[in-house]
Amino acid sequence: MIKKRLVPMALLMTILMLSATMPYAAKVSAETIKWMGYEEGMALGKAENKKVLLHFWADWCQYCEQMAQTTLADKRTIAYLNENYIAIKVNFDLERKQVSKYSVRGLPNTYFLESGGDVISNLPGYIPADLFFDILKYVHTDSHEKMSFQKFRSQE
Repeated sequence: MIKKRLVPMALLMTILMLSATMPYAAKVSAETIKWMGYEEGMALGKAENKKVLLHFWADWCQYCEQMAQTTLADKRTIAYLNENYIAIKVNFDLERKQVSKYSVRGLPNTYFLESGGDVISNLPGYIPADLFFDILKYVHTDSHEKMSFQKFRSQE
């Protein structure tokens, strides 16, 4: 009789503990960029008709690490990227096919692509968070087809 009560009680405790941590898990995932692999991300961009952000990086790159710790950790940037783009992280040392395809020479390097894969533009080097956020909006809203970036920023 005691053993029968322990099993349901243990199950109940496990369920309660898991449900208590679920909001935290959701918060953590909402505060990180949903990075994808190249093939999967490109297919999803096409399927969802979303622009694609390709971010080339390497472990040894100091500016890549700085951008990861600041710009790509910015809450506004994370939310905007996750909602409006398919984000793909490309390791410079391991994914040489993509490095060659996009002629990446320096790091970090960020490319903006149409949903079908056509290159809109690329930005080599470290990009500060505020500037990067404005660029995300500029590209996402197709403002790059209508006006200069300076004009776009002056209207913000």
